[in-house]
Amino acid sequence: MITAEILRAIMPLAGRRASIYAAPLAEAMAEFEINTPARQAAFIAQIAHESGSLVFVREIASGKAYEGRKDLGNLLPGDGVKFRGRGLIQITGRANYSACSRAVCGDPFLLLEHPELLEAPTAAARSAAWYWRQRGLNELADKGEFDRITRKINGGTNGRIERRAFWLAAKRALGVPV
Repeated sequence: MITAEILRAIMPLAGRRASIYAAPLAEAMAEFEINTPARQAAFIAQIAHESGSLVFVREIASGKAYEGRKDLGNLLPGDGVKFRGRGLIQITGRANYSACSRAVCGDPFLLLEHPELLEAPTAAARSAAWYWRQRGLNELADKGEFDRITRKINGGTNGRIERRAFWLAAKRALGVPV
């Protein structure tokens, strides 16, 4: 069971946010089968990096760089800004928001109309766990293929050193052999 103490052991800078996110993360991880210490360690390490230790549930950049990105489903003017990264794993783009909305909210339009909902703790955690399972990352975590997980989340290896440091801390906190 993920607790605030475990989250703080992995990401000390999370502070009181660890208490806010512990229960939503535990529930989301159970729902989306992030249910072994190896899966949990990899997942928490990735969201620790993506969210800046649970600080950012909305991308700092404006999202203008995503304008017109057809690979993200951003077809309308303003889509890049409206559908910039949100949640603990930074769901990005109209297509991802729609798919996430369908899976997490049961309505393919709710997050398109109210993208800010992904900034609330429960939705931020559930969207991250949904994305994780939907991309087949449990299976990669089972194999210890952490760099492949990073590529599937980020498209490259951005933040590799920090992600791996979080992964090591998570493995220690969760009793996964290092």
